[in-house]
Amino acid sequence: MPDKHLSTQFDSELNGVSSRVMEMGGLVESQIRHAIYALSQFSAETANQVIETEARVNAMEIDIDRELSSIIARRQPTARDLRLLIAISKTTANLERVGDEAEKIARMVKSIIESGSARALPSSDLRIAAELASGLLRKALDAFARLDTNVAVSILKEDDQIDQEFDGFVRKLITYMMEDPRTISPSLDLLFVAKAIERVGDHAKNIAEFIIYVVKGADVRHTTMEQIESAVKSNS
Repeated sequence: MPDKHLSTQFDSELNGVSSRVMEMGGLVESQIRHAIYALSQFSAETANQVIETEARVNAMEIDIDRELSSIIARRQPTARDLRLLIAISKTTANLERVGDEAEKIARMVKSIIESGSARALPSSDLRIAAELASGLLRKALDAFARLDTNVAVSILKEDDQIDQEFDGFVRKLITYMMEDPRTISPSLDLLFVAKAIERVGDHAKNIAEFIIYVVKGADVRHTTMEQIESAVKSNS
């Protein structure tokens, strides 16, 4: 990921911490996949596996943050190197939050199973949004590994599709609750699942924004797509 430096040790440290981020990303991706499987199959056993994995994700974030702090203190990086280390820190924080969302999905799945109303709910309708969010996260991690700003821009655009899926699902869920008040409680659990899936997409979007920040030095949060594309095309 990083450019070559005069210090081969610095290069080794950057490559090492970058590899740790990809390892954490792979673990979080696995969490999301298992959470989605738990939802589609209403598997309490798989849901429990997702919940148990959360401790490993949290520990990895702490380890990477400690390693980053050590590198910054010893190397005192500037310019792009400093931006990269900051982006790595923010990316690991977002990955940890994706893990939180996966755990939330798993806990909601267990609650739905316990309610006995699982088969009466339109949970299968969440599959498209879940696959979109999972795919977007994978794409963001791949782009971060290559610091690919063009892919980062495409991720920012694709996140809107997940938001649209969420809005459509909420409308359908409201109809279910109006038609059968007995489904209100499990439907609310399913609503939290839908929101967690949407948040996974948001975190993938954040990672894409960090890529542009590293490469272009531009903070593109709260800016229009036209401004983002202009920043990516610039030679700065």
